[in-house]
Amino acid sequence: MKAYIFPGQGAQFSGMGLELFEKSSLAQEYFNQANDILGFSITDIMFEGMPEDLKQTKVTQPAIFLHSVILAKTLGEDFKPDMVAGHSLGEFSALVANNTLDFSAALQLVSQRALAMQTACELKPSTMAAVLGLEDQLVEKICQETPGIVVAANYNCPGQLVISGEVDAINKACEKLSEAGARRALVLPVGGAFHSPLMEPAQDELATAIENTTFNEPTCPIYQNVTANAVTTASEIKKNLMAQLTAPVKWTQTIQQMIADGGTEFIEVGPGKVLQGLMRKIDRSVNTNGYS
Repeated sequence: MKAYIFPGQGAQFSGMGLELFEKSSLAQEYFNQANDILGFSITDIMFEGMPEDLKQTKVTQPAIFLHSVILAKTLGEDFKPDMVAGHSLGEFSALVANNTLDFSAALQLVSQRALAMQTACELKPSTMAAVLGLEDQLVEKICQETPGIVVAANYNCPGQLVISGEVDAINKACEKLSEAGARRALVLPVGGAFHSPLMEPAQDELATAIENTTFNEPTCPIYQNVTANAVTTASEIKKNLMAQLTAPVKWTQTIQQMIADGGTEFIEVGPGKVLQGLMRKIDRSVNTNGYS
């Protein structure tokens, strides 16, 4: 079975989408439509912007979504997913891939999500950190024992877990994690504490937007971050999307479940090859490739 997977924030790069735009008239149509929907020329930032411009959450998220979804649209008859998943933001790309959301509705949701998250980030100093070389349970235990808000946020692959929370709590947790034998406990250059309780203000705003958006029944299962299980109904998809902002991304568990359910070929669609790298750390025996 073919499983298509879609990257999240962090996969952006200067010039992203430009080659796609130049080679495909269909891609040009979608990019121009996106500029109209967003009310600004995101293509100018994607194609010519500096890395700092692309790091703004309100730009990063729609840019990665556009690169991924438009690339999938240009694959034509070759694009036939049996199952889909997306890492955090990538879940919205996956929902277009299995026809739960149409392009316009999904882009508007992604834009609203990005703006809400950026606002939440500005309310309180917060950040994330990558922890390498420790068991998940030990990282969770140290987070629980650290004063302040700090939680496990991204279960990326065995031995790689990202934590999220208040700046002071993250710094204290990183010290404890290093003392406990972490190969690295590195604060990341991100705008805030994604997938933590500090995203609750954004969650409320996104929930309203989701309720006002039409969701179709999916044409194939989506394995969502919150549960790591196959979801096949629009109502459950909406519920999980609302929970996603404050809940951890169970990526390792998601991939393992997709393999258990018959996924034999995993294809990353979108900028970069981050998910292909994680796939090899989760299960080297599975066929993995991608379009970027």
